[in-house]
Amino acid sequence: MRRHDLVIIGAGNAGISLAARASRLGCRDVVVIAPGELHRYRPLLNYVAGGQARMSTLTRPTASVVPRSVTWLRGTATAIDPHAKTVTLASGDQIGYHDVVVATGLDPDLPATAGLAEAMEAGWSSSAHLTDRAEDVWYAVRRLRRGRVVFSIPPEPSPCGGTALKPLFLAAAHWRRQGLLGDIDLHLVTPYAGVLDIPFVEDTLQAELDRIGVTVHRRSTVTSVSHDSCAVTLSGDGGDTTIQDVEHAFIVPAYRAPRWLAPLAGDHPAGLVDVDPSTLAHRRHPSLWSLGDVADLRTRPSGGALRRQVEVLAANISLARRRRQPRRYDGYTVIPITTDRHRLMLIEFDRQLQPQPTVSWTDLTRPRADLWFFDRYVEPIIYFHALLDGRV
Repeated sequence: MRRHDLVIIGAGNAGISLAARASRLGCRDVVVIAPGELHRYRPLLNYVAGGQARMSTLTRPTASVVPRSVTWLRGTATAIDPHAKTVTLASGDQIGYHDVVVATGLDPDLPATAGLAEAMEAGWSSSAHLTDRAEDVWYAVRRLRRGRVVFSIPPEPSPCGGTALKPLFLAAAHWRRQGLLGDIDLHLVTPYAGVLDIPFVEDTLQAELDRIGVTVHRRSTVTSVSHDSCAVTLSGDGGDTTIQDVEHAFIVPAYRAPRWLAPLAGDHPAGLVDVDPSTLAHRRHPSLWSLGDVADLRTRPSGGALRRQVEVLAANISLARRRRQPRRYDGYTVIPITTDRHRLMLIEFDRQLQPQPTVSWTDLTRPRADLWFFDRYVEPIIYFHALLDGRV
């Protein structure tokens, strides 16, 4: 059985950027376990859904993003034995480790929303959160000329769930340019009492939704859809409500941790890995860590949050080996939201929902054109050429 210094399960943003950072900090034998041949910069999926990017823009071969100092092991992890310190693969092979990091991300749980998978196959529903459905969103937006449409913000956990507002605003911008917005009846379903329940931006978000005439269904989640009857059923504080005569449903599915991670989960209903949200160390098993969407970090997942998490976790692996006090992650996260075709606001906050702006000289929560340009064009360059190489 092969043994390695550091084994990372997952080759997304979390896995690759952590592998690069840990290697730079002195981990001498870093292995990334992942089956996928393609790596995607997921934040651009919303721009694909809004007609501002193509799938080719956000897609690279996995082999091209794995750092030279890191070994990529093509395979699917199916179990971790924290006592024997081994990872079992679908092939039956076992890999030993000194430290292991779970960075798998979340799995979409389409069956949790009755009828959603069938509605997507029929072309009546779509979601920018799914790599194989993002292009369907833009196709549907261009096709629609009038009628009722429903967008949803998913309950947590979800991969940067708040950015589900991006396709809504980009679609509205397209319909306005085409002179169609007045004929579109826009509905938004949110699990929150406000829009996102982030106090310092609620007024701004509500004003932007009012500007384009959105009916907001608060404290509600989509429980079922029917493409045959063109209906979306919501569950909320007041019971079930059905939105009828829907032309298209832009529904983000529920998400959960991969089920094979259940032995490492705590009491989170979605099976998130049970870690200390400050140190990212597993609460019960030494030398086992987790970060990103799959970790129970008590904050809202985002790609921007991963930058802080990677920095803290890479340092803590080294510090733990030297029996020194760990660094702390404060729950910093960020939600970028396009509010128009070429305007974007950046919402930065911690796990107490308090503002955590990275700059003090301007208010990034005010929608701006330069923020849109940075998010759409500059961030992907930083991601592929610096962040995945452990230099950010």
